[in-house]
Amino acid sequence: MASSCSFTSPLCTWLVAACMSFTCGSRDPHQPPSVLRRYTNNKREGLSAARRRKLSAKCGVGGEVVNGSLVSSFSGSSHSIQSLMASCLPFEPCNEYYSSVSSLGFFGDNGFSSFFGSNNSTATLNRRQRRLRLNRVTRSGEAMAVAVQPDEEVTTKKKPHMKQKRVVVTGMGLVSPLGHEPDVFYNNLLEGVSGISEIETFDCTSFPTKIAAEIKSFSTDGWVAPKLSKRMDKFMLYLLTAGKKALADGGITEDVMNELDKSKCGVLIGSGLGGMKVFYDAIEALRISYKKMNPFCVPFATTNMGSAMLAMDLGWMGPNYSISTACATSNFCILNAANHIIRGEANVMLCGGSDAAVIPIGLGGFVACRALSQRNNDPTKASRPWDINRDGFVMGEGAGVLLLEELEHAKKRGAKIYAEFRGGSFTSDAYHMTEPHPDGVGVILCIEKALAHSGVSREDVNYINAHATSTPAGDIKEYQALIHCFGQNRGLRVNSTKSMIGHLLGAAGAVEAIAVVQAIRTGWIHPNINLENPDAVVDTNVLVGPKKERLEVKAALSNSFGFGGHNSSIIFSPYK
Repeated sequence: MASSCSFTSPLCTWLVAACMSFTCGSRDPHQPPSVLRRYTNNKREGLSAARRRKLSAKCGVGGEVVNGSLVSSFSGSSHSIQSLMASCLPFEPCNEYYSSVSSLGFFGDNGFSSFFGSNNSTATLNRRQRRLRLNRVTRSGEAMAVAVQPDEEVTTKKKPHMKQKRVVVTGMGLVSPLGHEPDVFYNNLLEGVSGISEIETFDCTSFPTKIAAEIKSFSTDGWVAPKLSKRMDKFMLYLLTAGKKALADGGITEDVMNELDKSKCGVLIGSGLGGMKVFYDAIEALRISYKKMNPFCVPFATTNMGSAMLAMDLGWMGPNYSISTACATSNFCILNAANHIIRGEANVMLCGGSDAAVIPIGLGGFVACRALSQRNNDPTKASRPWDINRDGFVMGEGAGVLLLEELEHAKKRGAKIYAEFRGGSFTSDAYHMTEPHPDGVGVILCIEKALAHSGVSREDVNYINAHATSTPAGDIKEYQALIHCFGQNRGLRVNSTKSMIGHLLGAAGAVEAIAVVQAIRTGWIHPNINLENPDAVVDTNVLVGPKKERLEVKAALSNSFGFGGHNSSIIFSPYK
């Protein structure tokens, strides 16, 4: 077996070259190199068997000539093949070929034909069998002929190297439990203010969890038409408001809007749960009659409709869709939006996430899967990432939207640039619906791929906004992955925005990305509140303490993970 394998390589190479280069007489240089392909074509044109035999006799070997070229009969005798080699080929086979033939008897009674899956003992074949065999040989010859063609294509179709487009952040908009303007929001974070309190929008006395990071006051005046405001789910109202605020913050005035190429402006804002309130209300109405249902309940419940409505409002005709990967939604949307810009499919993208699940069905669902904190007597202390007394996450609601723009496009219109988006990555744990992988391999792989995609050196990452939701397993697994990747970085600082605003689900990544951009802008990073008794496995020298800290951010990484094992990491740095 071993000797057979070593033989087939030089023989097959030699035979391919023979089939490709042999001519009997002159050959039209404009014809394709495969003599077997010409044979098939002529057969289709009706060349008779008698005519082929006459042409064959001109070469005096047991083969067939078509248009001045020879096709050896692979299923014929070994004498025919050897005659072809000795008398017709313009070159001699190599020594390794001859030694292989003598040692293996390749051209014996069974050798050559059995190599191609046939047998000499079947010399008397009926017409149908001969046709099937001939077709098989012809197809084999076509494959050999094609094998030499890509060399020319590679050299003629080589694309010129193009410099990759850079993506920058030129606007931010949000609706959050700590304020609806980026500066107000971040100042509250720097001061360690908590946005978690008792739920007020509905009676939750029957629930074991009675707290959330609820938005207490919110108005759509000036952002959403009153008629739509009455019908839409809150997740869409948050999304539309945050999206338009990001445009205003980015200096996209009416005059600038008129100058934009709308076909290269897109919206990619996702949601983890979509319009739960609209759908919940429709179910309650259905208990009475379908006639009582909101006719918009289906479209306003779907996760894509927020992006679609914003694009309709703006007249933006570029990439427009949503992604839903649970609590990793925002990061998925941000990275995909940036990729649209890098590929030249868009110049401007509004991207992020929105969720509004602080309603009975949302609270009840997370209570049922035992994911929420029950520290009802002290709401502001409930979310405590990496603290040994953490007992689950705290639900939040809101929306975050970034205005991403191609660098040259932003410079041309004179936009202010907050930071540069460097890249990111996604992976899957492929392990469990809600639990992280015990070895953290999915998170580590995600971080490594994000570094590779962004071109950022791991030594340059000195700030990490962690996913850290205040769950017993999740916090530690992420921390261990971070130390695995960045444990040698001097001056590394890690914090969790969720200690103050809870978990905004599909909106978490975008709101936390705004916190990262603000850290880059201001040179201050916010504290970790409620970290009173750190878990034994964490190093407090890496985690930010109870007070804000000065830090010149070189590169910042933001993690978001979601039910289903979705991992995402994105990287920002100062624009230089």
